[in-house]
Amino acid sequence: MDMLWNGWGDPAKAAPLPDSVTALLRDLLGVKPRTTPALTLEDAAPPAPTAGPAAFEALAEAVGGDEHVRTDDESRVRHTRGKSTPDLLRIRAGDFSDVPQAVVLPASHDEVLAVLRACAAHGLAVVPFGGGTSVVGGLAPQRSAFVALDLRRMNGLLDLDPVSRTAVLQPGLRAPEAEALLAERGFTLGHFPQSFEWATIGGFAAARSSGQASAGYGRFDEMVLGLTLATPEGTIETGRAPRSAAGPDLRQLILGSEGAFGVITSVTVRIRPLPQVRVYEGWRFASFEEGTAALRRLAQDGPRPTVLRLSDETETLIGLAQPDAIGGDPAQNAAGCQVITGYEGTPEDTAQRREQAAAVLTACGGTLLGAEPGERWAHGRYSAPYLRDALLDVGAFAETLETAAFWSRVPDLYRAVRTALTDTLTEAGTPPLVMCHISHVYENGASLYFTVVSAQGEDPVAHWEPAKHAANEAVLAAGGTISHHHGVGTDHRDWYVREAGPLGVSALRAVKRRLDPEGLLNPGVLLPTD
Repeated sequence: MDMLWNGWGDPAKAAPLPDSVTALLRDLLGVKPRTTPALTLEDAAPPAPTAGPAAFEALAEAVGGDEHVRTDDESRVRHTRGKSTPDLLRIRAGDFSDVPQAVVLPASHDEVLAVLRACAAHGLAVVPFGGGTSVVGGLAPQRSAFVALDLRRMNGLLDLDPVSRTAVLQPGLRAPEAEALLAERGFTLGHFPQSFEWATIGGFAAARSSGQASAGYGRFDEMVLGLTLATPEGTIETGRAPRSAAGPDLRQLILGSEGAFGVITSVTVRIRPLPQVRVYEGWRFASFEEGTAALRRLAQDGPRPTVLRLSDETETLIGLAQPDAIGGDPAQNAAGCQVITGYEGTPEDTAQRREQAAAVLTACGGTLLGAEPGERWAHGRYSAPYLRDALLDVGAFAETLETAAFWSRVPDLYRAVRTALTDTLTEAGTPPLVMCHISHVYENGASLYFTVVSAQGEDPVAHWEPAKHAANEAVLAAGGTISHHHGVGTDHRDWYVREAGPLGVSALRAVKRRLDPEGLLNPGVLLPTD
């Protein structure tokens, strides 16, 4: 099944907002209903491909036939940009300036290499395409003539080593299918980001993804033991041992490279035994400050739950701690901040960690709310993007951004980003609702994930750009990283350049020139074009 072309996920799961919530948005934020009719896929009219017949013939030869090179309007529209709010607003407005010339579907590493050679010969850029879930402009290259390299045919489990507890997965394998294949053999990857239902293994690696159970399983880059990369200059293979002192780790160069250095064609990952039990519960703290201190205690001194999340006062009140209940009954969302904890493993280990963590949370001022809030969160953990689309449908603007910092900097970073978003959008005449949660914790710091809701303004994309700019500036000024788990893309690129520094960027440019001399791979993503 393909994802919605102008929204998120499964069309059957998309649902309109209740009238009461629409009225609340109108009264609280001045949201006005959309007046222009929605563009349909049948009415979408992308510009025709400009590449000549020889280019398409070469692509077809590379992937074993014309049926694996799609040039029809629908296929090309479905591979236009990603799923950020600006991406969706542009495509809903009929802006197809970033449409690919064709969608090419290779079935093997060798076919990927052949596609790269064909594109080099005909001057076509290449954008690797997994689930299409990028929210940072990672699928909008700065070149008009490009092909989308859809990896869906490379969707297998190539190997599983139960002794070493490793698995080799192909890049186009979606996360649910990966979990199902591993579960048949008694294992789990343990990677459950909000994009879980649609994102792919290759995309997780390319963007340094982090899942909602990262407190227990780690980030995806911590799970990766080896990678195979196809480049216009040949193949790189990494990961012959779990750890090595044989020079710099090339895995770390490929992880987070977002298709700018090559196309990931296989990923060797660490796997864990399938948990016997999964238990989720809720806690309440009087303030975000108190909740943050409690999370730091668990992250640094243990025991660390598998899932550990803290919503600030606004997010708790609105109900985004339960993503499928936005705008729910405020009486159910009392004052304070909600924490969600989750535990996975054997019954004995889970019970012991729950008891020990409960002692820490209680000592830090927390109040146990029981299993019901945790189970509500688990049930709706992948629902927020659908709610974002429903907000867009009624004329609201909704977007997210995230960052991370050391614990000592988290309070100032939290205040700085909230202030930047609130001041910028208020000055523009659309005062926002800004919510935040801590979604990932480490011994030395944590991530902050912000959600912004406001009226759209006359030109929603142009209206958002100053706020996004201000937030990015606030992140760097307050000592945060420009991205914790969504990658750089084009949206964060200019700030990533500043974060990496001139010499660091020069080193990365040198790598790209060696692996991709013609600059064909996702040009303008991660690094500015020359």
